[in-house]
Amino acid sequence: MATKPTEQTIQAASLTASCPRYEHAVQVICKRWTGLLLNALMQGPRRFCELTSLVEGLSDRVLSDRLRELEMEGIVKRVVYPQIPVRIEYQLTEKGYALKPVTDAIHVWANDWVEYTDSCDTATLNDATGRS
Repeated sequence: MATKPTEQTIQAASLTASCPRYEHAVQVICKRWTGLLLNALMQGPRRFCELTSLVEGLSDRVLSDRLRELEMEGIVKRVVYPQIPVRIEYQLTEKGYALKPVTDAIHVWANDWVEYTDSCDTATLNDATGRS
């Protein structure tokens, strides 16, 4: 037998569902690969090929699309160094680094609730969360 939702529960769900800012934020940061890219960029600027190797399974085309989307949102900045050959790096903007508490919270949650697998680097999780 299901319990009847309280008025407070209904109001909270209504606020979340009707908030276009929240909805847009979730659509941006919850796209496939975006969380992993943000996590990689939290460590500092990266070149395209570095991101490809850090995020296993991510195709060049999708990486290019995600970086462009994040750049349009003001989360990532593309920096071109005029040298031969031209060097391009991607780095988080202030808006992008403001997502650090979100990525840290996901690390903590994953460390507490997601079953460990061989591909999971515990040292990386501990560094991100400040745990040992």
